[in-house]
Amino acid sequence: MMLSRAKPAVGGAPPPADRRRKKGKKVPQLEELLALRDFTGAIALLEFKRHVGEQEEDADLWIGYSAFHLGDYKRALEEYEALTKQPACNPDVWVNLACTYFFLGMYTQAEQAALKAPKSRLQNRLLFHLAHKFSDEKKLMSSHQNLQDVTEDQLSLASIHYMRSHYQEAIDIYKRILLDNREYLALNVYVALCYYKLDYYDVSQEVLAVYLQQVPDSTIALNLKACNHFRLYNGKAAEAELKNLTDSASPSFEFGKELIKHNLVVFRGGEGALQILPPLVDVIPEARLNLVIYYLRQDDVQEAYNLIKDLEPTAPQEYILKGVVNAALGQEMGSRDHLKIAQQFFQLVGESASECDTIPGRQCMSSCFFLLRQFANVLIYLNSVKSYFYNDDTFNFNYAQAKAAMGNFSEAEEVFLLIQSEKIKNDFVYLSWLARCYIMNKKPQLAWKLYLKMETSGESFNLLQLIANDCYKVRQFYYSAKAFDVLERLDSNPEYWEGKRGACVGVFQMILAGREAKETLREVLHLLKSTGLEAIKQVEPAEQQRSAVRLQNIQQVGVFLLKLYWYFFSCTTLYSSFKVSGF
Repeated sequence: MMLSRAKPAVGGAPPPADRRRKKGKKVPQLEELLALRDFTGAIALLEFKRHVGEQEEDADLWIGYSAFHLGDYKRALEEYEALTKQPACNPDVWVNLACTYFFLGMYTQAEQAALKAPKSRLQNRLLFHLAHKFSDEKKLMSSHQNLQDVTEDQLSLASIHYMRSHYQEAIDIYKRILLDNREYLALNVYVALCYYKLDYYDVSQEVLAVYLQQVPDSTIALNLKACNHFRLYNGKAAEAELKNLTDSASPSFEFGKELIKHNLVVFRGGEGALQILPPLVDVIPEARLNLVIYYLRQDDVQEAYNLIKDLEPTAPQEYILKGVVNAALGQEMGSRDHLKIAQQFFQLVGESASECDTIPGRQCMSSCFFLLRQFANVLIYLNSVKSYFYNDDTFNFNYAQAKAAMGNFSEAEEVFLLIQSEKIKNDFVYLSWLARCYIMNKKPQLAWKLYLKMETSGESFNLLQLIANDCYKVRQFYYSAKAFDVLERLDSNPEYWEGKRGACVGVFQMILAGREAKETLREVLHLLKSTGLEAIKQVEPAEQQRSAVRLQNIQQVGVFLLKLYWYFFSCTTLYSSFKVSGF
């Protein structure tokens, strides 16, 4: 997390020094405290001796060193800057100052200070990381060539591999070092973190357990364990792990507080995101991405876009999120340019060698083809991962749309009805597709019920048009006539009258064919009588007389068909009775 900082830290007050002197006990020596990594005690001892006039040799240097290892970089910076202003300053102080600048996110100052220090392996490693921060490939390769086959240099190389998403290369280096140095238990945490990034959460837990057996109160290890629980189980299980960490921490606990606050927001589903995440943007890389996700979930697409538009993606997750934001903005604004950018991001991830066989990679390819309206290809990729998303409403929404677009309306209806999210179920896209599925599956009455549940609006008007036209296409003329009738009342467009008239004739045909209930005929005639003459008034003057004649003829035919239908129905019933009676 500290190596990923992208802006200067605000800094804070140093943690209060623990009082370690107890009556009857010998005051420890500085070397003992440093060997025990008791940096709080070392600072307390050095400050006490400074106060009473018993100044240790290089006391200021050791205070800076101890403060740096405590994570109190602001205090370390003060000490090292004071030392550089002294005439007899040790040249090595400059590289220590540069490291402090680096951990504060002050990369320009870090480079300037590092170049003033004498050449050393530490200076080269620092310049190596700075080249990565500045995305300077030439300097990066130059520092890379100066790395030696020693543990510190190889660990630095592994960290660069990790930050460039080359997780397997980092694992190989860590494992090679562990083979020769079994006592380097902390490397198990790094290996576990790489496996976490590769989505091998079970493996990450197993490797992490080796370290936690020896160091059960490690902040970084417990935080990673919580993240694994979040991926394997849920946010509550993850939060419980972090609670154990915060409960056992001392009042002076400072290290990793920002990271824990960030992760608690994630584990709680975004609760407190606007209070916690904005100050952490560019401090914790995931903070920006999670804040973008939060804005997307709040339907604030423009704010999400503003936050991510200048981000140069380097990891698959960043490419995917930029694709999602551009797709959402493109749909909201009707922008083909944004949709094209989204399609390219999805294709880039889905076709990459590292992601093509992963679940996110296949989802990206399905999204790419979805934007290209190649739904046969969409289904190929979604079918390959659907077993992982049976109860995922968003997946089912897209899957059902692709099914319907390919004409698989029966299966599409089943998937649409699996969706539980009220937000999706109230979306017009969902309602219109489900209505079309009902109509194509010969359930127009259910489509009509969807319309009746809606409030009068532009969307309800569009749904009426869909019902009217789709029902007409599949010869569900009764509900087509009802829909055209309402459309005609709402908008005096002559086309709606023409559509209603044709649908009514279709109803008569269905009744004659025995495929429509007799009761519908009276309602159809009522529709014709109640609004037909009013509609004719909207027709062009040259057409009015012919339309009136056609209407009169249709109404007369309607009465004749009504009588004929009843005669036909009576005869059929009578014949059936005779047959049953044995005549």
